[in-house]
Amino acid sequence: MTREEVIEIVRESVIEIMGELDQEFDIKRSLKEYGANSIDRADISMEAMERMGCNISLIEFGKVNNLEGLVDVLYEHQNDK
Repeated sequence: MTREEVIEIVRESVIEIMGELDQEFDIKRSLKEYGANSIDRADISMEAMERMGCNISLIEFGKVNNLEGLVDVLYEHQNDK
């Protein structure tokens, strides 16, 4: 899976959990900037993992500060099953 495909999965996961975004999707932004609380952020990570068919320890997401960080973790661990 390419990085661009992972970005698209993250975008779709954000929309699935948060609903339609009232601003342009930008991986440099944090989920908090999109109005996500801590439960939303966990749900988005889980949704993206499910879409990718991988199983990443949630500890890996502790260092994530923005959507780009989420993409990085998912991309790096995309083959973890």
